[in-house]
Order: sequence, then C-alpha cells, then structure tokens
Amino acid sequence: MLPRTGVTVDICPRDLPLALIGTAGGALALWADAPAEIVVPVALLIVLDIRIRRWSRRA
Repeated sequence: MLPRTGVTVDICPRDLPLALIGTAGGALALWADAPAEIVVPVALLIVLDIRIRRWSRRA
C-alpha cells in the first residue's frame, strides 16, 4: 500500500492498560461466541487511536 499525496494517517496507542483490553477482548469472545478473526481486529480498533486527515495545497 502506497501513501497518497494529501493524506496523513496517524496511528498511536491509547492510554489504556493492555491487560484491561486483553481481558475485555477475551470476555467478548467467550460471551458472544465470536471467532478470533472478528475479536482481534475489534480489539485493535479499541486499543489504537487512528486518525486520517486530508490536506491540500493552496495555490
């Protein structure tokens, strides 16, 4: 995947303890009978702060 001109993607970890996130993800998987293919991306979206910004040059 190549970066596009005018788009900035910032990925930073949130200030949440990883043990809390892991426990919540495991509890969700057990409670909802969800497979790991669904639980892991959802947990990553919760743990990571993802910001996508578009910018353009003014002429």
